[in-house]
Amino acid sequence: MKFHPHCLFAASTAVLLSLSTAAGAADNRSFVSGNFFFNLDGVKCGFIKSAEGGSITADVIEETPTQGGFTKKHIGNPKYEDIALQLGFSNDKAIYEWITASWKLSHQRKNGSVVTADFRHRPVSERQFFNALITEVTVPTLDASDTDPGFLTLKLTPEFTRTLKAGGSLPSPVPARAWRPANFRLVIDGVDTSRVSKIDSFTIKQQIIDDPIGETRDPQKQPGKLEFPNLKITFAESSAQSWLDWLEDFVVKGNSGDDREKGGRIEFLSPNLQTVLGTITLVNVGIVTVGPAKAARNPCQSGCPADPDDVRDAIGKMQAVLYVERMEFHAAGQPQQ
Repeated sequence: MKFHPHCLFAASTAVLLSLSTAAGAADNRSFVSGNFFFNLDGVKCGFIKSAEGGSITADVIEETPTQGGFTKKHIGNPKYEDIALQLGFSNDKAIYEWITASWKLSHQRKNGSVVTADFRHRPVSERQFFNALITEVTVPTLDASDTDPGFLTLKLTPEFTRTLKAGGSLPSPVPARAWRPANFRLVIDGVDTSRVSKIDSFTIKQQIIDDPIGETRDPQKQPGKLEFPNLKITFAESSAQSWLDWLEDFVVKGNSGDDREKGGRIEFLSPNLQTVLGTITLVNVGIVTVGPAKAARNPCQSGCPADPDDVRDAIGKMQAVLYVERMEFHAAGQPQQ
């Protein structure tokens, strides 16, 4: 890949800005960089990739001053940040069962904690959370060319949090069951998915509604609408015919009733591409559009020529957009229901 001079300048400026911002915000980070051990309702779920959030804050409320007087200020009710976790498929099944239940609208409020450890895995601090709901699960971009490790991102919304000095000890880390975003498989009934090379990142979102009770300072959190996103699929043009046939029948001819929607699944695979580490079942899938893949947007925005690697990657590729009414999640070791 060749870099245009304007791109190098923009990238250098962005790095300098990010470094200065990070230096100024270091004291406000929710967790220091290090190792993170996750506990859930008394179950030791193991080390996770990262954790942040859960800080306590409040609004400063200003009163209208009298003429010539000083503005009176006081603090509002406490607010608690969401907690974001990154994890693979090697943790205790309690985490994955929580995801499974939340996607089935069987909402479970759970208590737990994230223990921050030093480089020797000795506990340093513990951030506890209470009555939390899962509000987001983000699946990273699944790309056959990506060789970096992959992680799911969970966002938890607690009713309140507490930070304590950690005590005791932590179990020794065990070798993780590896997963990379290149190791995936898409299956859709009646469609040729053998040449799928990419599924864009997507997020399942659970809306949360605050439910204040009396004069409580920590309002209850009530689950609202559960949102399953569209999927953007990239595949080889040579395998496009079954996708185009589906589009013609479903969209153009209007044969789009429930009986013409399809089922499918996304499988997360081990490095040998044989063992299934996790599965997202796709229920009532419809096709929205099919067309030539577009080159990736140039990060320079203007003044830079299109990256030839991005253009080359788009040649001979097609993209389809699918809607999914419902998704179900299962990790290896969970009972299928």
